[in-house]
Amino acid sequence: MINSKMIFRILGFLLLIETAMLICCGGVSLFYGENDLDSFLLSSAATSCVAVVMLILGRGGEKSLNRRDGYVIVSFSWVAFSLFGMLPYYIGGYIPGVTDAFFETMSGFSSTGATIMDNIESMPHGILFWRAMTQWIGGLGIVFFTIAVLPIFGVGGIQVFAAEASGPTHDKVHPRIGVTAKWIWSIYAGMTGTLIILLMMGGMSTFDSVCHAFTTTSTGGFSTRQASIEYYRSPYIDYVISVFMFFSGVNFTLLLMLFNGKIKKFIHDIELKFYFLSVAFFTLFIAFWLYRTTPMEGEEAFRKSLFQVISLHTSTGFATADYMLWPSVLWGCLVIVMIMGACAGSTTGGMKCIRMVILFKIAKNEFKHILHPNAVLPVRINKHVIASGVQSTVLAFTFLYAVIAVISILVMMGLGVGFMESVGTVVSSIGNMGPGLGQCGPAYTWSALPDAAKWLHSFLMLLGRLELFTVLLLFDSDFWRKN
Repeated sequence: MINSKMIFRILGFLLLIETAMLICCGGVSLFYGENDLDSFLLSSAATSCVAVVMLILGRGGEKSLNRRDGYVIVSFSWVAFSLFGMLPYYIGGYIPGVTDAFFETMSGFSSTGATIMDNIESMPHGILFWRAMTQWIGGLGIVFFTIAVLPIFGVGGIQVFAAEASGPTHDKVHPRIGVTAKWIWSIYAGMTGTLIILLMMGGMSTFDSVCHAFTTTSTGGFSTRQASIEYYRSPYIDYVISVFMFFSGVNFTLLLMLFNGKIKKFIHDIELKFYFLSVAFFTLFIAFWLYRTTPMEGEEAFRKSLFQVISLHTSTGFATADYMLWPSVLWGCLVIVMIMGACAGSTTGGMKCIRMVILFKIAKNEFKHILHPNAVLPVRINKHVIASGVQSTVLAFTFLYAVIAVISILVMMGLGVGFMESVGTVVSSIGNMGPGLGQCGPAYTWSALPDAAKWLHSFLMLLGRLELFTVLLLFDSDFWRKN
């Protein structure tokens, strides 16, 4: 049975966290003396009132959570954060439509980075800071953050972790998941702080450095500039952000092992190897093609290729070039990169490299089974046998991913959107990428899409961020039955 009281209590606590975030952005507005302060004050007041009501409704709840409770908390928290997070945009009139305001907020909290804003530079500092903060909080997960404080309620966090964590396997480096969460958030915050300093050394303003550090380590891609990173025209900034995007695409538990001195385990991880080799291959291939077919010199071709490959591989979505002006064969390469994504257990979207490795090994074993029908051929990852149940889950995930993408593309085309734009936006939304193809590419926004398409993409962003099953389970009638 669903523990509704405890769910209300935790959601109320989460909304109090969002209230604190809104007040923090109000402080930015106050510092710069701009007119968006009222929108943050009204938004925080409304959010805190609903939070208090939920906390009251949650009094006396049983201090236990099961897996079903975890799935409900995770899915509802993302929707709730987006509903209340859109208030500063809507109340202040910066995004006057409910559809657009919700789309922008869901894009933020899901760390997708797709935007409908056509005039980013005209926005006040508080609103720009709010956009960046939504991605930073959503990057590792609103719920993963609260796992560290769930003991306040006298409940454990493993059920919530199982629902929110990305990828087919969930590594624990400490028997208490709350301790693991705190360690990983320390690395996350440390990377963010280091990047802020490095960007300031490269000539970025303090405000822009903070915002871009937030949206880089979260692999979100919101920028304070309409032209994204291309605005700065700085090789130093390009390389620095490329490095931090790459490491943000690495499994954070693996980074934690690296910081704990387990270097061999870090180096020999099969998913990390696949991720690194994929980035290297596509970077060199695209750089060579650009060098041969465009006026770019060798260093510029390599830098733009490296940046764009890592940006899309990690689902960040920053841009230093309009890749729609590149040869069309490179579009296909970038779409492949977008679909694959980076490592499980990172802030990235996409299918994840570990699934690609498992699918490759399953396919390889099938060829061997044809030749040797009686052979027992286990799938091994990092010398560990992958259980048949995990293999089935990976196959089911891949099938659902493909079916949802195809149906969504057809729906988009039915709404009057072009084929290239439909493919690009669907792959981008479900993979939490940001830019798409055609008129929704890196040089454009998604403002021209019809409202129905924006709601569809908001749903796809949520699906992609929570790895499909967490959300789709809520539509199964068996999920809500008492037994």
